[in-house]
Amino acid sequence: MKMAAVHRALSGRLRQTVVHTGQHYDWAMSGIFFEQLGVPAPDVNLEVGSASHAVQTAEVMIRLEPLLLRANPDLVIVYGDVNSTVATALVCSKIGIPIAHVEAGLRSRDRTMPEEINRIVTDALADLLLTPSEDANANLAAEGVPDSRVHFVGNVMIDTLVRLLPSTDPDGLVKRLGLTRPFALVTLHRPSNVDDPATLGPLLEALIEISATLDVVFPVHPRTRSRIVEFVATVPTALRVVDPLGYLDFLALQQRAAVVITDSGGIQEETTYLGVPCLTVRENTERPITITHGTNTLVGRDPARLRDEALRAVAMPRPVSSPPPLWDGRAGERIADILVAFEGEHRK
Repeated sequence: MKMAAVHRALSGRLRQTVVHTGQHYDWAMSGIFFEQLGVPAPDVNLEVGSASHAVQTAEVMIRLEPLLLRANPDLVIVYGDVNSTVATALVCSKIGIPIAHVEAGLRSRDRTMPEEINRIVTDALADLLLTPSEDANANLAAEGVPDSRVHFVGNVMIDTLVRLLPSTDPDGLVKRLGLTRPFALVTLHRPSNVDDPATLGPLLEALIEISATLDVVFPVHPRTRSRIVEFVATVPTALRVVDPLGYLDFLALQQRAAVVITDSGGIQEETTYLGVPCLTVRENTERPITITHGTNTLVGRDPARLRDEALRAVAMPRPVSSPPPLWDGRAGERIADILVAFEGEHRK
């Protein structure tokens, strides 16, 4: 979703090669997004698959290095904070290829999160740091990053949302799912929430309690489903558990949800733009602007607080908010201008 906006803005301006590492390999978690976002099929798929953090990172590095040595690109763009991001940054820095990091500068200040380590390392290596929010600029300044490397461009996730929002059919999807009451939309996938039965069990109980008042629609990530089956044997029937949704369907449901419950960073941003109450099942967030300028509330992993905040969100008037600065659907264009200028300087 991040790449779609930049790829579209760069089309016809620079020659692009799209490398899919294969870190996300399930069709429902990868292929459908290429299709719905209108992004061309990847030119290369490294097919690294699932593994531990160390193995997955290493496999990306091993498979990517010979490709980059052959192609010798003027610039490599990396996105977000996944293992593929840091692996690519490490390879590029060692063979002297400039790196642009889209969504740079975000910090949760929780180094138990693998994504936080990925962010810190990638930002330390990147030549161009393309930030989504002013707090990201402040984080980089506090870490001593020179201003010349930092560019405040806005949020590319919102570019994609703005472009595709008119293509969604929220009323049709609500009808197809048979939702007749206000509903909560749920996503949970972080290991800290789903890999420990002592955490996942009480969270599921809280969702079941919420379902007495709201329908609870739960598109289940494959690894979350496997953990539920492992820990509690069967998926609770009180919840409307569905397979992972494509981008358009998930965006449609977000628009109509009474509240969204998630541990995803991107969903915190989308709900902020849409003005939908969001409860984040984490102790911290690398996107504090979604709290200060948006509709997001951190509830930690406290099941009672999750239940109470969900019911409060339904009872209270919908919060009024306006998007944060530069969340205007044009971040990709600003990034494209910066990259074209950088490439021109690099060729001199």
